[in-house]
Amino acid sequence: MDEGDWKRLLRQVRGGFVVPVLGAQLLTDGHGGSGLQRRVAETLLDDHGVLAADVTLPPFRELNAAVSHLVGRGVPAQRLYIEAAGAIDVCAGDVSLVPQAVRDLAQITDFRLFVTMTSDPVLAHCLAEARRRAPIEVIHAPSMPADEWRDLGDDSLKAPGNDAWVLYMLGKARPAPVFALHDEDVLEYTHNLMTRGSNTPTRFLAALQDRSLLMLGCGLPDWLGRFFLRLTRRSRLSEGSRSEWLIEPERAGDDELTQFLSCFSSSTDFRGVASPSDFVEELRARWERDRAGAAASQAGAAQIEEPALHASDAIFFISYSRETDEARASGIVDALLALGAKQDEIWFDRASIARGEEFPREIVKGIQRCEYFLPLLSRSALGRDEAYVFGEWRAAEKRRAMVNRTFLMPLVVDADYEPVGDYLTGPAADWQEINLGFAPAGVPDASTANALRTMLRAARKRRSER
Repeated sequence: MDEGDWKRLLRQVRGGFVVPVLGAQLLTDGHGGSGLQRRVAETLLDDHGVLAADVTLPPFRELNAAVSHLVGRGVPAQRLYIEAAGAIDVCAGDVSLVPQAVRDLAQITDFRLFVTMTSDPVLAHCLAEARRRAPIEVIHAPSMPADEWRDLGDDSLKAPGNDAWVLYMLGKARPAPVFALHDEDVLEYTHNLMTRGSNTPTRFLAALQDRSLLMLGCGLPDWLGRFFLRLTRRSRLSEGSRSEWLIEPERAGDDELTQFLSCFSSSTDFRGVASPSDFVEELRARWERDRAGAAASQAGAAQIEEPALHASDAIFFISYSRETDEARASGIVDALLALGAKQDEIWFDRASIARGEEFPREIVKGIQRCEYFLPLLSRSALGRDEAYVFGEWRAAEKRRAMVNRTFLMPLVVDADYEPVGDYLTGPAADWQEINLGFAPAGVPDASTANALRTMLRAARKRRSER
């Protein structure tokens, strides 16, 4: 990844719009090979008098291979769930088998939602250690007792603090058939999600659909990779309504999943790396530097009466309620950058203007000089009794009356948007004739992204002709 890629990723991480998805390739030993999973597989084989050297154990698929071998020899599958769960608990408690990469992820407190594609509790242990409180576990397991099942709460992510939620997509190891022990289990769990069967975590899945996925060492086979990416989106892969990063070792040139994604999911960024663990190590280091830099900037800004703003002649002016929509506004910035806009072509006040009514002259100057004004509409913002952002909207409306072209494009940023609805009321009542854009959680849909791209090109053309 180049510096621009890292900046975009970190900006989304800071805004809370990235969810790490952990796979078996992240649970490595100190030499980059399978650690925990291989130890569990060898333990099962040894318990049944089978030498591990006599069984082919493909890297990061050792447990499936061992279980398949034992079932083929007539060992009851029910018994293997109990034995495997015990071995997993023992191995997860072995400090030498806990990868540093998982510890690093747990330290990045901007991550609050996590998904694991393995059934071990390693991630939960690391989160509890790093944040001094156990994460809230959501376990997808069709056979789990109903009284033990839970989903993400409606207001879970609104709570402050370092709380974390972990979704075990394929169940969590327990001495019962409530986790995916082998490939047929994976198929059944996938079918349960597809049909919205028992114990499907619908609210957690909805939260994933509003965010970008950072898939770390998942190494999913072609069929499962396609399904998982579609499951966690609201629309077709080809519509590119949000981003994913696939961070895993390089696949073969004829790999069907990567070929499929290159044709039909341009927003999925596959990054073949030597080690997903090394990527996570760099991510944590960059996140810590970024956080320290932001803290230093805020401390310096507090001592400066009025900082110079660099974007008063920007193409896009993003207007939003800091109280309710700051993370969504950050997502709009990322989307514009992804569409080809430069940083100085976007007027975004988070790094330059403190909360409240400071520097109103600079805000008005930005509204008067920008090419397009993008007000972010949400029910939360419109429900406020008063807000400085409403003054920005009125200033923009005054300028719109004097502009002989498209100038104002409201963007609805609620995830559960319904056309028009109750958005064009109160301070937005003058925009009845404007076709609203749609950017759920700050991620523009396909038609809105195309409109923004066209606006960017038109603005550059106008400026070049002046």
